[in-house]
Amino acid sequence: MATKRPDGIKDYTGPAGGWGALKAVAISLKAQQIVTSGAQTLLKSNQPDGFDCPSCAWPDPKHTSSFEFCENGAKAVAWESTAKKIGAKFFAEHSVSDIWKQSDHWIEDQGRVTEPLRYNAATDHYEVVGWDEAIAEIGAGFAAVPHPDQAEFYTSGRCSNEAAFLLQLFVRLYGTNNFPDCSNMCHEATSVGLPKSIGIGKGTVSLEDFDHADLILSFGHNPGTNHPRMMATLREVSKRGGKIIVFNPLKERSLERFESPQSVVEMATGTATPIASTYLQVKVGGDAAAIKGIAKALVALDDAARSSNAAGAATAEPTLDHAFIAEHTAGIEAYIADLRETTWEAIERGSGLTRADLEGVAQIYAVSQATICCYGMGITQQRTGTSNVQQIANLLLLRGNMGRPGAGICPLRGHSNVQGDRTVGITERPKPAFLDRMRDVFGFEPPRQDGHSVVESIAAMRDGKARAILCLGGNLAIASSDPQACAEGFRNMDLAVHITTKLNRTHLLMAKATYVLPCLGRTELDEQAGVPQSVTVEDSMSMVHASRGFLKPPGAQVKSEIWIVGQIAKATLNGKGGIDWDAFIGNYDLIRDKIEAVFPDFADYNRRVREPGGFHLPNSAALRIWNTDSRKANFLCTPTLEDDSTNGDPNVLRLTTLRAHDQYNTTVYSLDDRYRGVFGRRDILFMNERDIARMGFVEGDVVDIATALDFARADRVVQRLTIVRYALPEGCCASYYPETQPLIALEDHDPQSFTPSYKSVPVTVRASGSDLGAELGVVRAGVVGRSKHVPA
Repeated sequence: MATKRPDGIKDYTGPAGGWGALKAVAISLKAQQIVTSGAQTLLKSNQPDGFDCPSCAWPDPKHTSSFEFCENGAKAVAWESTAKKIGAKFFAEHSVSDIWKQSDHWIEDQGRVTEPLRYNAATDHYEVVGWDEAIAEIGAGFAAVPHPDQAEFYTSGRCSNEAAFLLQLFVRLYGTNNFPDCSNMCHEATSVGLPKSIGIGKGTVSLEDFDHADLILSFGHNPGTNHPRMMATLREVSKRGGKIIVFNPLKERSLERFESPQSVVEMATGTATPIASTYLQVKVGGDAAAIKGIAKALVALDDAARSSNAAGAATAEPTLDHAFIAEHTAGIEAYIADLRETTWEAIERGSGLTRADLEGVAQIYAVSQATICCYGMGITQQRTGTSNVQQIANLLLLRGNMGRPGAGICPLRGHSNVQGDRTVGITERPKPAFLDRMRDVFGFEPPRQDGHSVVESIAAMRDGKARAILCLGGNLAIASSDPQACAEGFRNMDLAVHITTKLNRTHLLMAKATYVLPCLGRTELDEQAGVPQSVTVEDSMSMVHASRGFLKPPGAQVKSEIWIVGQIAKATLNGKGGIDWDAFIGNYDLIRDKIEAVFPDFADYNRRVREPGGFHLPNSAALRIWNTDSRKANFLCTPTLEDDSTNGDPNVLRLTTLRAHDQYNTTVYSLDDRYRGVFGRRDILFMNERDIARMGFVEGDVVDIATALDFARADRVVQRLTIVRYALPEGCCASYYPETQPLIALEDHDPQSFTPSYKSVPVTVRASGSDLGAELGVVRAGVVGRSKHVPA
């Protein structure tokens, strides 16, 4: 007799996509009170004459269909273009302390912020303030900071190239390179690791390369939730006979089978397309070991072929591309020596996979004519993230799968312009050549000292070394690791400024002076001096294209990001640098002219971006030009297969944090996670059935989880999570982000990229004790509770 499952937990047996996706879209449009206008808006999503969907960075096809949006993109668009609004009346009725008690979902679901706000500590309420007054006070606040390096300037990937470029110009004139960016928390390991391997911190493939690939190796990503438009591409690869091999700890439904909402046959017949030809459930944190195992097996196959040929058989094909390696790479000898020295016992222990599993992948890879390796944050958000990325590059280099059709490396970015804002200068570690061009174009000497990443910024805020912060979008305190430290840091600030479309929990952490400034969304018409403006974005495959909103803004006081940044720059700098900020605000073409002047790859920017689909930025590695110190693509060795001292402790599980399907980053659209069978709740700890029994629990037990690392503070506990059995490797568990962020200390990051280790957190599990309520970083049913460092 089957055991009754916990409340809200059901076995989901359907495919990804299909009628469930269409139903979810309809529910989202209705919930945001935009059934008719929302449907019309979606038809403009990712179209040449429309706006770029904010939900992911997957590229648009050259011949765009009538429906170039996905379920989660539709939710993101509905969430942004909602008819719900909050203004003076809402904030008069709700104190900040009262809003804090609500769930994160409730806070954002109240609607769009429509007027600039200033916090009044005497009343504990946000109050409407005029733009002129707010800008003047903000400018005076930044000008009063004792040293520019005591100010932080955070950017979210939702901002445009133009807004990002204008911000970095302002901040460098101000005098600092403190540019903590959302990329620090996701693909910074790519930005740091790939330049050392192949000379560029981006992927090398185009969307068309997927038409020519016969093998896709997929590491650490869940496209059905995080970039669903990729599913159409994977479906086409599968249908034409290409192989897709998946390495992921959880069995994700979209990587198993997908029913395309745009396929009449599949929708009419209820059939679905199988996606993964092989699905290997690598241990959480075991990716480097798995990749090393494939490479080791591939080298062994090559040794066997060469030995056979040397014996006179002369029929065996080598599995390594020796000609490519000789002409284009450096470091192969040390790399192969490292592979030979690494034992299969260590690889199996580290990866959780068998030697036979990995040798089987190597045999398939050895006969592939064109292979693409895709990876997501399951690879980058580990303490070995930078090294993980480099191991994927090694694997591709062994068979010359760089710089030819159907082959290359494909980092899967999240925000739709997280790559673009880095390209146009949002970087805390700027290259001297870039700073020289800024100097020559704008006539000032920019700061040369490296600035702060997210982890470094939060540490500076917590330790009283930072005095002011501007956040261009995002929900920093909840998205970051160590929300306890981040909350502490915000309360230390003299000034906090938030440019946003909606209220979120970070806006409830009060500095001495706190402002919330409402900005336009991607879907909305941006007019300056009566002239419609467009902005530009860069997708994850280096295509730059225009984005033009068309909806009426939610209020007359809602301004563009560019307008807000320009006004703050004017008020802060008071003429320093001689920049005509008003000209930039009034005509975005002028900003693009300056981007082109600083970055030659943007040559003829304004003309090319007006062409349907935009243009492709040059990619040196795709052209087999290696801008590394060696002027070659470099094989780089993995220092270790185990990322901390807790490996092998049977009382420690390895936790990976994950998004629910009804979620985009920290934005929770609902408390459902359809494909994993979770409905109406988020207080879940997914565990392997054997681990549940071994540790003396049963499904449905309520537990607390705590960080197992030595440097963790005593309050790194998340309470009252309900155990749910799930297909995970033994020794592993999973729970939702951002609820489990309190477990991750600032120190728990990749030492090369400073990317937090969200995807490999050692934890202990114990039966839940007394409810400490507000004392710890607690999560219950989607409510991110208070830390003792975050008084309401």
